[in-house]
Formats: sequence, C-alpha cells, structure tokens
Amino acid sequence: MFADRAKIFIRSGKGGDGHVSFRRELYVPNGGPDGGEGGRGGDVIFEVDEGLNTLQDYRHRSKFSAKDGEQGGKRRCHGKDAEDIILKVPEGTVIKEAESGKVIADMSGANRRQIILKGGKGGLGNQHFATATMQIPKYAQPGQPGQELWVSLELKVIADVGLIGFPNVGKSTLLSRVTNAQPKIANYHFTTLNPNLGVVDLEGAGGFVIADIPGLIEGASEGIGLGHEFLRHIERTKMMIHVVDAAGSEGRSPIDDIYKINAELEAYNPEIARRPQVIAANKMDLVYVEDENPAEQLKKEFEPKGIRVFPISGVTGEGIRELLYYVSDELAKLDSTPVIFEQEYFPEEELLYVDLPYTVEKEDDIYVVEGPKIEKMLGYTNLDSEKGFAFFQKFLKDTGILAKLEDAGIQEGDTVRMYGLQFDYYK
Repeated sequence: MFADRAKIFIRSGKGGDGHVSFRRELYVPNGGPDGGEGGRGGDVIFEVDEGLNTLQDYRHRSKFSAKDGEQGGKRRCHGKDAEDIILKVPEGTVIKEAESGKVIADMSGANRRQIILKGGKGGLGNQHFATATMQIPKYAQPGQPGQELWVSLELKVIADVGLIGFPNVGKSTLLSRVTNAQPKIANYHFTTLNPNLGVVDLEGAGGFVIADIPGLIEGASEGIGLGHEFLRHIERTKMMIHVVDAAGSEGRSPIDDIYKINAELEAYNPEIARRPQVIAANKMDLVYVEDENPAEQLKKEFEPKGIRVFPISGVTGEGIRELLYYVSDELAKLDSTPVIFEQEYFPEEELLYVDLPYTVEKEDDIYVVEGPKIEKMLGYTNLDSEKGFAFFQKFLKDTGILAKLEDAGIQEGDTVRMYGLQFDYYK
C-alpha cells in the first residue's frame, strides 16, 4: 500500500543546566561565581527531500527525539549545543497536530525546511545571578525543557490537474499516453492504488502537471473503500479532468457516474467540487451502436452547465490533443499561485499553556515566581521586542500568575523576579 500517511511522536532537546561553581585560584580564597551556561537543546526540523515520494520511512518508526544540550561547566565554560534532528519528507507533505488536525506546516512551494519544535535554551550559570547584595549565588538556572508533540503527516499530491472518475474508466491509459509516466495498467478495479504524476508538454502552449487520482466509488467521502486516502490528493489541484467510460462497457450510465463522483466531491469538500472540470468521454473506440452517440448525450447534459465534453480514446489517441490544449488554456486563466495550506497550529504558543506548576513566594521584599511554566515562557519569548513583551503580559494574565501575585499582597512598585528576569510591578 502507498504510504501517504503516518503518525509520529517528536520531541526537541532539553537545554543543558547552568552550572554552580566559584573561582578557585592560588591567593584568591574567595573567588567569585564562574558557573557557565548550559547548551541549547536540539530542534526538530522537517526538510523536503526531492528523492522521496512516500512516507514509508515513518511507517516502522514512530518516535523521534533531538538530543539534550550539555550542562555548563566551571570557569564560565558554555555547555555544548545539541545537534538538531532533521526529518526528511517528500514535497507536498502536510504536518498537522495529531489531536486537533490543525496544520503546523505545509512542506510545499518555497517552504523546503521548517523548525517544528525548538530545543530548550540552556540555563544560566550562577555567574549571572551575582548582585551587590548577593555576591556568592549558589543557584543556577535549569535548562529549558524540550517540547513534545504527536503529529500526523499527510502527503498530498502536487499537480495542476487531477484525473478523476470511477475505477477502470481509462485514467491510467490516458496518463501514459499524454505524459512520460508509466503507470501499471490492467483491467480490474482499483488497479491504481497510489497517485501517478506526469508532465504534459504542449507545443506552443503552457505545459502542466497531471495526476492520476485512484478511482473513486460511491461512499468515498465517508471513507468507504479507500475514499479518504484518494480524495486527499485532489485538494491541491486547480482543475479536474473527469474521465468517464462513454461506452458503458461495465453496464453503468456515464451520466450517472459523473453525478455520483461529483456528489462525493461535494460531500468531502464543497470548495473542491466548485473547481473547474472538463469531461473526457473515453473509450469512444468501443462505441459501435447506431443509437444516439453517448458523447452527444453527455454534451446535452453538461455543456449547458458550463462543463465542456471531449470525446476521446486513450487507446487510439482520438480527441486527446484538443482536450489537452483546452485544459492548458483554462489553466492560464486561473490563479497560478500553488495551493498551500496555511498554518493553523503554532507549537511555541500552544505548548506554553500546558498545565505545568509554578510557585509565587516572597523573599526579602522580592516576589519570586518559579516553575517549568515560567521557564518555558521565558525561553521562547523575546522580551526585547514590543510583540514579545505584549505576549509576556498576556501570558501572565491568562495563566493566573498576576492574580496569584495580587493574592500574595504585591503592590505597585514591588519587585518581581523570574529566574534571570527582574522587573517592577505596575498595573
């Protein structure tokens, strides 16, 4: 089976802990603090690999963790930063938060490499906590915890045009004739179990990428058969060639077939169902009856609705040239921007609000706030920027930290300390 989906657990590295140490030199009995900072934890990075076309690598291994940063050392030695972990995926892979299904990243177009989870920052050594009133700090900052997340990977084919239709109507034959693709072709249902891509080159007109989407059946939008697996690959296409067996060689009505497939598209995603379509009335070489031409019946039914019908034969090549040039002309009228799925889930912000403990205590007229939740927030927020500081204020309010400080009796002008950050409190 074509590996176009996977669910994996990813974890970024923890930052190395800061070090507590003091200078020890001859004739310097009371050396100052010299504990170094911990190293940065490794990031989890996804990167497009042009040589991949499936997610097979993630079918048999489901957990991927970056290394932790090295602990700080004596004599202000900085711990070594951990290496990032790079996960290679084929172009077109959409990374989603597994539980909500929200998009984290779409590895398509210009997006070839993206950091999904950042490693934790290294903790500060005790040298950073020396003050005029506390000259021998015996405290160092622990490294920031890493982030962890279950994500789902979905490969969605990148093509301008999708070939859709019931199984065994001749889509693979048509693709093999108009492109250099070499799909497996046989006379039984579900011959194609994975999308095949090909490039159509036209003399004097714009070429395009075409995908043979595996055959759909009734109930596909409800997941019957291999419905969802197949429908997923239509989501990026700008236009569809609806291939139908005009000869009715399997005893079905070509007109009914089109309505049934379009109903599945509408049920799966109405926006996709509204995209331009053209009908390829295939297998005209098998039409021998002297009754009304089935292609003419299709034209009477669908051309008044704005859907062009082209009688073709994937075997003899009849009508294919006209079909392809029409599709090329229609594509030129459409927005050339590739279909890219926008980010909906932002791990840095979402994971901050995980229910982690914190404490608020008063020490020598200073209100001290500590805990994993605070460490995470400080590690991933740039307080020097206006946006970062606004996010910091919102975080304090939304997580109830401000309310906890007020319950502890804080007044305007009092000092608050959060690890390496110290500020005066004002409403």
